[in-house]
Amino acid sequence: MKMTTTNMMDMFAEGKVLKICAPMVRYSKLAFRSLVRKFDCDICFTPMIVAPDFMRSVKARDSEFTTNEADRPLIVQFAASDAQTLADAACVVAPFSDGVDLNCGCPQRWAMSEGYGACLINKPELVKDMVRHVRNQVDNPNYTASIKIRIHKDLRRTVDLCQKAEAAGVSWITVHGRTAEERHQPVHFDAIKTIKDSLSVPVVANGDIKTLRDVETTHQLTGVDGVMAARGLLSNPAMFAGYNETPLECVWDWVDFATNQGTPFTCFHQHLIYMLERVSSQPERKVFNSLHSTAAVIDYLHNTYGSPDTQTVGLS
Repeated sequence: MKMTTTNMMDMFAEGKVLKICAPMVRYSKLAFRSLVRKFDCDICFTPMIVAPDFMRSVKARDSEFTTNEADRPLIVQFAASDAQTLADAACVVAPFSDGVDLNCGCPQRWAMSEGYGACLINKPELVKDMVRHVRNQVDNPNYTASIKIRIHKDLRRTVDLCQKAEAAGVSWITVHGRTAEERHQPVHFDAIKTIKDSLSVPVVANGDIKTLRDVETTHQLTGVDGVMAARGLLSNPAMFAGYNETPLECVWDWVDFATNQGTPFTCFHQHLIYMLERVSSQPERKVFNSLHSTAAVIDYLHNTYGSPDTQTVGLS
């Protein structure tokens, strides 16, 4: 299933602020990517895939990476700690995607203890080498090699990291505007702006994007070329299309995508729990969260909200 690669850099060059679905463990898989694409999402990321495991096992490759012809533009995000493994993984997925992204931002202890994620922001020479390996070994000039980072307390170190990556040929950089130690503190938009002003390659902002207005505000504050959302899209997959809450159409679209693609029940149900959280009452949530089968969920949705043609959840 080899597909034509989207020229991502042409997309950035068009000048509009690109709206991007973040890599989310367990959640940003094919069915969910199909859903957000229907509601004005420009680019989707896979969940983070551990590159050594991916290369070691065919079973892991089949489990972790699933796509189809409509699933484009697609960026495959890897966790890696050495350049050759990342480049090898990139070569495997390149025929079926538009770029790879190196995770340099995951703050979880397990990832950092393995040499993955946010610990890489302290290893600029290694990041530079990893970007260069991907660029040199993937035989497609339109294929992108990007990185997703968190910031340092000393922002000069972050700028230095980004400039080294730029010199190695990085295509674009996503900046989560918090340090590795910060979780729910306010995003440092001034830091993102400083990074954007220090680079020639496109920069994408990540952190606290919950509405379409947040996309516009973030762009105004930072001048970035794109904005990436995670939790905001989980609770409202139609957010990029301007809906303030999940519309019922989106709920039923999720049921269709998830059932057609064989999404496991736990994932299918959890997505709906996120989507309905803000549009249902506490008693309704208690009942819905206790459901244990796809049939029970579909019956509940019909009985509580009706079909997309008869009623609306959230903003119509």
